Amino acid sequence: MAIGLSSPSILYISTILISLFFSTSSQTCSNHTFTSKRTFTSCKDLPYLNAHLHWTYFKSTNQSKIAFRAPHTPKGWIAWAINPYRRSMVGSQALIAFRNTKGMMSAYTTTITGYNPSMQPKKLSFHVSKLSVEYSNNEITIFAVVGPLANGPVVNQVWQVGSLDQNGVPMMHEMEFQNLQSKDVIDFSSF
Repeated sequence: MAIGLSSPSILYISTILISLFFSTSSQTCSNHTFTSKRTFTSCKDLPYLNAHLHWTYFKSTNQSKIAFRAPHTPKGWIAWAINPYRRSMVGSQALIAFRNTKGMMSAYTTTITGYNPSMQPKKLSFHVSKLSVEYSNNEITIFAVVGPLANGPVVNQVWQVGSLDQNGVPMMHEMEFQNLQSKDVIDFSSF
């Protein structure tokens, strides 16, 4: 016995398949287009938290122009960090972004000195310039130029997402598997 599909059913199934294709394909770094028309020479889909790192490395100055993207919740924050000493969160130096209590996107640098950091603005041991943030398609992107980097183009990176408290202050992230595994080594001179 053959099962027939009506035109509305075929249209419905086609729409679902197309939306699945675009939602899946939009989650890669290689096909991403920034609304600000910025471009980068390299990118990596990070293995946890649906995050992505884009960069252009300048060997002559040992600096990297970066864009870090991660999903955003209305009361959430994202952060990308370099740990100059080891592959862990403690000791990392972060760029953090979120929507503040006035509804504006905000980004600043902070240091992670323990397991329940204050997340208050602080200077880092390496130079950060052109720090900015944009929100588009339920994603926050942090843009910056980092460096020169003391240890060269190979760095320990950490990335994270979390929630804001009722006063709009970043709180400690969840302790789920993906949060605890969101660390890696990146070679800015590769790719």
